[in-house]
Amino acid sequence: MTPTSLPDDWPADPRSILAFNRTGCFDWDLDSGLMHLDAAGHEVFDVHTDEYDGHPTSLGVRVPPMEAHRLDAYVSHALKDGSETYGIYFRIRLRDGGLRWTHTQGFIQRDDGGRPYRIVGVVRDATQELGDSTARRQRADEEEDRRRRTSVVQGITAALAHARTVRDVIDVLKDTHGLAHLGATNLVMALVEAGRIRLVAEGPEGSFVPGTKFTRIDERYPMSDAVRTLSPRFIETEAEFAASYPDLWPHIDKLGISSAAYLPLIAQAKPIGVLGLLYQEKTGFTEEERNVLVALSSGIAQSLQRAMFYEQEKDLAQGLQQAMLPRTIPGVPGADIAVRYRSAALGRDIGGDWYDVIPLPGGRVGAVIGDVQGHDTHAAAVMGQLRIVLRAYAAEGHSPATVMARASGFLHELDTDRFATCLYAEADMSTGVVQVVRAGHIDPLLQETDGSCRRVPVDGGLPLGLSAEFGRLEYPVTTFEFDAGQTLLLFTDGLIEEPGADLGDGIRALGEFACAGPRDLQQLADRLCSIVDERGGEDDAAVLLLRRRPDDAPLSGGRLQQHVGPGDPEALAEARHMIRAAVRAWGAGEGADEVELVADEMITNALMHTDGAAIVTLRVISGGDRRLRIEVEDSSSALPRRREAGESGVSGRGLLLVDMLADEWGVESRGSGKCVWCEFVVPARDGRDQGGHTALSDQSQE
Repeated sequence: MTPTSLPDDWPADPRSILAFNRTGCFDWDLDSGLMHLDAAGHEVFDVHTDEYDGHPTSLGVRVPPMEAHRLDAYVSHALKDGSETYGIYFRIRLRDGGLRWTHTQGFIQRDDGGRPYRIVGVVRDATQELGDSTARRQRADEEEDRRRRTSVVQGITAALAHARTVRDVIDVLKDTHGLAHLGATNLVMALVEAGRIRLVAEGPEGSFVPGTKFTRIDERYPMSDAVRTLSPRFIETEAEFAASYPDLWPHIDKLGISSAAYLPLIAQAKPIGVLGLLYQEKTGFTEEERNVLVALSSGIAQSLQRAMFYEQEKDLAQGLQQAMLPRTIPGVPGADIAVRYRSAALGRDIGGDWYDVIPLPGGRVGAVIGDVQGHDTHAAAVMGQLRIVLRAYAAEGHSPATVMARASGFLHELDTDRFATCLYAEADMSTGVVQVVRAGHIDPLLQETDGSCRRVPVDGGLPLGLSAEFGRLEYPVTTFEFDAGQTLLLFTDGLIEEPGADLGDGIRALGEFACAGPRDLQQLADRLCSIVDERGGEDDAAVLLLRRRPDDAPLSGGRLQQHVGPGDPEALAEARHMIRAAVRAWGAGEGADEVELVADEMITNALMHTDGAAIVTLRVISGGDRRLRIEVEDSSSALPRRREAGESGVSGRGLLLVDMLADEWGVESRGSGKCVWCEFVVPARDGRDQGGHTALSDQSQE
């Protein structure tokens, strides 16, 4: 047999075999960055020879951005983890616009130290290999990835909808797993304030970059660039980061960051902040990733602006509320007082809750707690006006029922549709008698000396404003004894009300809470307010605690009263006799004549210069000094005035005598009339003023 002759080109060049199978070869020098691609490789990528300059980036015209970033990330990971080979499928876009599946496989060459310096491999058309099923699977994977990113954005947006403060916004971004699903490993967030950028959040712990707490907008930092240009700043590679921000890069390099996205937070065309997302083992951002991040930054900016407005308005509201409340609480002899106000934890509106303490003559004190309907600045304004008129009516000397009735009439006459609940307690620290009136408010609690609490039932009337509207201005007065060491608890419903809970159960729970609380009054007030602090809620709360102090309370040595009608000489004589007897019985000593003279002048003036009767009241008040107090009340609102008597005048010397002889004297408004009073310091007599009364004590004569 004649041997068969071999072809001249046998054996065939492997490159021709690869080319026949639509497979190209490449040789990539990592140090120079140049990659040789043979003719078959040009065909696989559908590029002409003059379109490829030896740099892989020039193939970008055929590799879609999303595929290019995925391919770069895959190869970069193989170079870093010590792999010898890699293989990956990706798509290229042909000249006619269609997509074709391609596969590349490379062998990584490393030096003795393990550093990669060269990759040789192949790239081939994988259309037939993968077929339509793989393409569909790839499209499904891409769609799933798109849905995942969309779900992440929706989840973060939903969480941000509940953020009320800037801290809440930061917590949402740091605590949710959304950023991790987007691939970010580090987060920074800053606010734009007065031409500076203030860092308000960074994570994880230990990732803070020194010198970035405050930066100027014109400084060379990525956050500054994003704020200044109002455009996102995407840093796609480590080399780009190092070249663009050389001062910042050494700190970023320590964190292992390979890329970053800095997103300006813009609201109403104004930058209010900036969010930075930093990535490890990721290079580049696809167009879809960029769109997702920009959309996310828009939602964060809206939430952040809403939170900033909320905090600003809440600060303003709280400032207004505090301005409407008393700046200081006056000291009252014989009493310990503690007040607290807590604004609503939810909502930026303020409420109409208030408290007030009103010092009254004769060792008495008025305690007020109230709540105007509504939670807005109008409620606060009405509250401020009500507080003032209540104080004025009480200071004029009206009875508690009259104070409440007049306050209701005042509120009804205001141009408002608001009503208010209120409780007013007038306590005499010398006698321990408490008179309470209630206008639709909650009953007070009384804490005993052993700490136990009981509810004090108070007959009530309609809320302020409504009682005047319906013509029912009667407010019954409830009187009870207030012993030394006991504590009166006044509060608004924000302290005890919870949605769906019974009001009575809330009052009982508050009493038990107070019973277990500290004895110190200020600490007890803080403990009661901790209920609101821990529970939160949509209503504010006010608390007023009044304790009768046993050690230095003014002690009464008795009380005498005489009604003297005009033109009634017998009543006048009885009043003078009562004064003379009381002065001697209560130990005025050598000053008895002066006391009698001053009292007689005060009674005479009231009868001469007014048309009605006079009410004369005498009592002894013990505290720092033991004092004899004389009050003469009449129905005239005209205030007395001192004047010089003429040479032949027989009048005009009354107030001069009062001023010369009394230790103290003054005039108080009492509704439509007035009360002229004076006090004389008298010595104690055998301790009888400390509780032992004379036979003249506690009498009232009409």
